Amino acid sequence: MARPERPYVQFNFVVDLNDSTMKGEVGSYVGGFQEVSNIGMEVTVTEYRNGNDRDNGVRKITGLNKASDVTLKRGAIGTLQLYRWLDDIRTGNQNAMRLVTITLLSEDHKPVLEWELHNVRITKYVSGPFNAKGNDVAMEEMVLTYEKLIMNVRNE
Repeated sequence: MARPERPYVQFNFVVDLNDSTMKGEVGSYVGGFQEVSNIGMEVTVTEYRNGNDRDNGVRKITGLNKASDVTLKRGAIGTLQLYRWLDDIRTGNQNAMRLVTITLLSEDHKPVLEWELHNVRITKYVSGPFNAKGNDVAMEEMVLTYEKLIMNVRNE
């Protein structure tokens, strides 16, 4: 498949929390997310030099890698699946960590890029704010922490 001449837009995406209770009919989801924060990974570098090295420069040694937290936001839809997952994590359930997949879709809603977040757990959950004089949508927000990021191209 040929590469597009312009970048993909950011407003077509799917978040799969790998929870069978959150899916409705085949291919549909009980709730969608309005926003996904930056997905990222960083590899640290350690500088090292022997005292007797002839070169006065340092060597850079690859260190540990770190994955950045991802924040998901969605309109409150009156379900408890996210809370149940958070409760499993809070109570020490060893099976609570999941594989979460975030897929970018093309304008014709075909998968083009996929980010797999491995060993994911919720570390923060927030609802609100609520305002009796406002007309905004009630929002839920959660922060996901993960251990490993794998990126895949889906349109080849």
